[in-house]
Amino acid sequence: MGLDIATWNINSVRLRAPLVRQFLERERPHILALQETKSPVNQIPDFSDIGYRWQVARGEKGYNGVLILSRIPIEPVPHRDFAGREDARHVAARLPDGTILHNFYVPAGGDVPDPEENEKFAHKLRFLEELRDWFHHERPARSILVGDLNIAPREDDVWSHKQLLKVVSHTPVEVEHLGEVMEAGRWVDITRQDIPEGRLYSWWSYRARDWAASDRGRRLDHIWATPDIAPAGHGSRILREARGWERPSDHVPVLASFDLAVPEAGDI
Repeated sequence: MGLDIATWNINSVRLRAPLVRQFLERERPHILALQETKSPVNQIPDFSDIGYRWQVARGEKGYNGVLILSRIPIEPVPHRDFAGREDARHVAARLPDGTILHNFYVPAGGDVPDPEENEKFAHKLRFLEELRDWFHHERPARSILVGDLNIAPREDDVWSHKQLLKVVSHTPVEVEHLGEVMEAGRWVDITRQDIPEGRLYSWWSYRARDWAASDRGRRLDHIWATPDIAPAGHGSRILREARGWERPSDHVPVLASFDLAVPEAGDI
């Protein structure tokens, strides 16, 4: 029995609790990692009635927030803070087989891709630099990293590479920084391991009058794994239809499976 994982920037878990429930009941991943939950931990909706009895979370009122929901036992492991701030952008858990799961919400970076003019962009770059340095020092093993990394690194991860070169999330400096994070941890992009060619998006702006018709998307949400378990990853997909659900997030779930041991229902 393999491990099924999904990641989703939900843009308020309380506002969109019905969508989370709909997704969990339909897809039944073992683990769902959410970002931008925008909720204190004690106000996160309860999904234990449909089997998601375990959670590891960090939260803030109306801002940031990361959550791991699981229907298999998980244990919290220490989180990290970055760029001199204690905002809720990282949470981590240990799975039953010892695999470590990291859930990240990387800063968006504002609208101006200049760290001198835009502190939000400077914060994003500092966050990525510290993340790179941490992975370089720790050299993670048997780990999975998921989340809204707020960068679309490849030319076919955006609707127009040329038009987005100076738009935050696809600028060369951001792509370079993300590449350094990947290299430091020797991370493998599982989605692109499974789907190496073609345009892939996980985010479509709310500003688009008809998001599906214009299809101006970006792949901002990622599932990575360390080389020791990357070969076990497969079945990647992006649930595009979720962008058309009622009162949707501007992001959609990204899913992957791993041939890793998970407890049977009778063992929990």
